[in-house]
Amino acid sequence: MVSHARLSALDAAFLQVEGAAAHMHVGGVLTFDGAAPAYDELVAMIERRLPRLPRWRQRLAWPAAGLLRPCWVDDPRFDVRFHVHHEGLPAPGGEAELRELAGRLFGERLDRARPLWELHLVDGLEGDRFALVAKIHHALADGVSGVDIAALLLDAEPDPPDLAAPPPARRDVAPPPTDAELLAGAALEQARDLTGTLRAGLRALRRPSDAALAFARTARDATDLVEARLDRAPDSPYNVPISASRRFAWARVDLQPVRAVGQRANATVNDVVLAAVAGALRRQLQRRGHAVDDLELKAMIPVSVRPESEHGALGNQVAALYAPLPVGLADPGVRLRRVREVLGALKRSGQAAGGQALTAAGEFVPPPLMGLVARQLASPRLFNLTVTNIPGPPVPLYLLGRRMRDVFPLVPLAAEHALGIAIMSYDGALDLGVLGCADALPDLDDLAGDLEASFAELAGPFTGARFAKRSGRDHAATT
Repeated sequence: MVSHARLSALDAAFLQVEGAAAHMHVGGVLTFDGAAPAYDELVAMIERRLPRLPRWRQRLAWPAAGLLRPCWVDDPRFDVRFHVHHEGLPAPGGEAELRELAGRLFGERLDRARPLWELHLVDGLEGDRFALVAKIHHALADGVSGVDIAALLLDAEPDPPDLAAPPPARRDVAPPPTDAELLAGAALEQARDLTGTLRAGLRALRRPSDAALAFARTARDATDLVEARLDRAPDSPYNVPISASRRFAWARVDLQPVRAVGQRANATVNDVVLAAVAGALRRQLQRRGHAVDDLELKAMIPVSVRPESEHGALGNQVAALYAPLPVGLADPGVRLRRVREVLGALKRSGQAAGGQALTAAGEFVPPPLMGLVARQLASPRLFNLTVTNIPGPPVPLYLLGRRMRDVFPLVPLAAEHALGIAIMSYDGALDLGVLGCADALPDLDDLAGDLEASFAELAGPFTGARFAKRSGRDHAATT
């Protein structure tokens, strides 16, 4: 295996937009039925499976004092116990205590001198349950890739054969590359990229008509992207200076009524999710005394462009759509139709493809300049909040024989963005993770209740179905 590999421009951008109060880790809170495994048992399982994830043993190295993109290099000090921690909840050990612990952990930046991930085993959760709190830097994995990584740590059956396997042989660790080796490797990769571009240019000269069509298509997609970003996001209470303190809350709804609403409204599950998010934000803003008439917030929606053949690969392959959230529409049915129409038009546009083209061009931009571009693209002028909907496994998964009950995902907060909402489907349900700046959004638990109520509100106009909730929250059911 190559001892060091350069980060892509997109992976490096997630490092460049990170600041003292804006941390770029993804992850989530996973809850399980049964008694927590022993810490040593969990560590032993992770050590057996780490050969599947060699990058989890690597740290960052910065050639040419940051003038070139960083590289992944083997960490000679790697100790899995530094990354796997054991926590206990204070009494009474309910979900409120787990949310408070998760918020504190999510407010702490990962140590860049070590591999960029952490797992926290949390016992003492009431109802004969335990939890894992996971943090993985966005430079290491995007949301969909993170699902694939979780599939390596979790199992589709309670007793997988490898649980009884002996520990792996000690892995040889490549010696840390010298500054000269890092610089030479980065220069070689840059030359390979340039050579590949020149070869593509020569192929285009041999087929000029195809090249002209491809150029026109790329120009059109880039125009769609620029137009979307020139449409300024409105001012909102979600776009304020943020601190490093975090709150984390969650909501649960059954997936089947969401699908039923989509079928009746000729809409996708993602359409229904965004309409529900818009309804929840409307409730929260009204409760806080903000005017919502005619208000249309702007959401940044990450879109995976990872080919099926690369599922399980680390790193980021995402683009973005910039979609309106019609908070000002009081009628939930009208709100859903607005989301469906606009999102359909966005999918037909070239926004996502334009984002891919911009990312590809970033491979040739010097890191200092790319950092400026990345920070501009994370500006509150472009979007008010991030909303991501991640397809998860439709069947139950297990950790050391214990069934996973829920997985509440985490999306990071960029500077001056106080709120992010991540949704993941799992085992017949939608689990919603809500991250907020603790100082800007002290009522985050109420917003989680607003999300459940907003989903229920959508059921009436289209199906009359009941949105049964998963266990754990005390909000009254709504039909």
